[in-house]
Amino acid sequence: MQQNRWTYEKLFEQTDFDILTMTALGIKELDEAPYTRATLFNFQNRVAKYYYETGVDLLEDEFDEMTKKQIKQLGLKTGIQRTDSFFAASNIRRYSRVQLLIEVLQRLFRVLDKGDKKRYKYLFAPYIKMTSDNYIYSLEQDEIPNELNQLAKNYFILHKNLKDKYSDNKIFAIFDRVFKEHFCVVDDKIECLDNKELGSGILQSPDDEDATYRKKGKVESRGQSISITETADPTNPINLLTDIDINKNNIDDSKQLNKRIDVLKEKTPDLEELHTDGAYGSADNDKKMEEFGITHIQTGIRGPTPKVEITIEKDDQNNYTVTCPHRSVKATKTTKRNKAVMDKSICQNCESCKVCPFMKSSTKNPTIYFDEGDYQRNKRLHAIRKLPKEKQNIRPNVEASVKEFKTKMPMGKLKVRGYFKTRIFAISAAVAINFGRIYRYLLKQTNTNKQNIVFSKFTLALKYFLRFYVVNKKICFV
Repeated sequence: MQQNRWTYEKLFEQTDFDILTMTALGIKELDEAPYTRATLFNFQNRVAKYYYETGVDLLEDEFDEMTKKQIKQLGLKTGIQRTDSFFAASNIRRYSRVQLLIEVLQRLFRVLDKGDKKRYKYLFAPYIKMTSDNYIYSLEQDEIPNELNQLAKNYFILHKNLKDKYSDNKIFAIFDRVFKEHFCVVDDKIECLDNKELGSGILQSPDDEDATYRKKGKVESRGQSISITETADPTNPINLLTDIDINKNNIDDSKQLNKRIDVLKEKTPDLEELHTDGAYGSADNDKKMEEFGITHIQTGIRGPTPKVEITIEKDDQNNYTVTCPHRSVKATKTTKRNKAVMDKSICQNCESCKVCPFMKSSTKNPTIYFDEGDYQRNKRLHAIRKLPKEKQNIRPNVEASVKEFKTKMPMGKLKVRGYFKTRIFAISAAVAINFGRIYRYLLKQTNTNKQNIVFSKFTLALKYFLRFYVVNKKICFV
């Protein structure tokens, strides 16, 4: 489905009428059906329910188990890996602030009983005569502030009078969330929060409660963020995706990686080198990387880069040595940090003294103060330079993997909504991408006369996964 960018409607059509698809599913008779439409969606609902109740994603477990076997059979090395993330916009419309408030009001009105509809119709009346789109189009720009204030009053009255009766209603829960995100009550009076006070995690659409907002450069996205990790050893004949993670898109890449490092190490215990871009560095990540024995290689590092190359090294006794292009000195400990002191008579005659960080100190002799975080950042800054030339361009190739996912997302937008359906998309796409790589690799290893044998093996592997996806009792009946 993900490999061919099929919709559900197209998937059902293929399983009913396409012989190749039917063969992959193990269907031998034309009048045989693998499952009904309801079975597929009920299955997804059961998997989602199990995930939210236990925190265990059974589809991810199957992906991990399958990938583990593929890596073993192909003899791939997992000691070197690379990671990156990309936006996955939800299949929702873009609402302005006022339009969102009106849309939620309209949906609340639909779920009220007849008595409440009649009782509060005077509050809803202006908004239920037309769609939220049409209502917004009829407003002049200078009318919006007054409209927002009137909406605040309406929200306040409705929230106060309906919260006890409709507290268990899903639509009211959305109304309650929007009320708390856009307004505040001071001395029993309602006030609108300023636009600047609205965080990126506020509701973006009543159709997707999980979507968040983020702007990265000139790119805006409302939805999730997908992080992928894959093997990257230069000696591997092919590289496979090893980990898929889905996060709110307003979570920084460094924080996303921090909660995933132990997972990566558990999946691939021999991981010793992780290649990322500059967004993944942080003091917390440095600490975890060191704990797990992973060298963090970054193609770029946040913050200014010294114009004079300064290296900080640490020995087994936690003693630091600071080196500039001309000499090295032992650092000494202060109350909270460490300091390295150079000889001023030597430094002032150096051709780099005007830009050297040592010479910027206000002390008598050129001095640099640093802590463990500065040491770790310096270590990352120099890590890529210590690599052999053939390993210095490992990370950029992960962009090709990102592109494989994005080709299944027209205009960067998913065909689904919600966090868990994004997980289904990402994991299913990862399975398809790995299968595609293995299939192409096997074709290269086989001459033309044996292609049918290779295709048969691939079909059997695909059949195994698809049948598991549909009928495995471990998932279907949780």
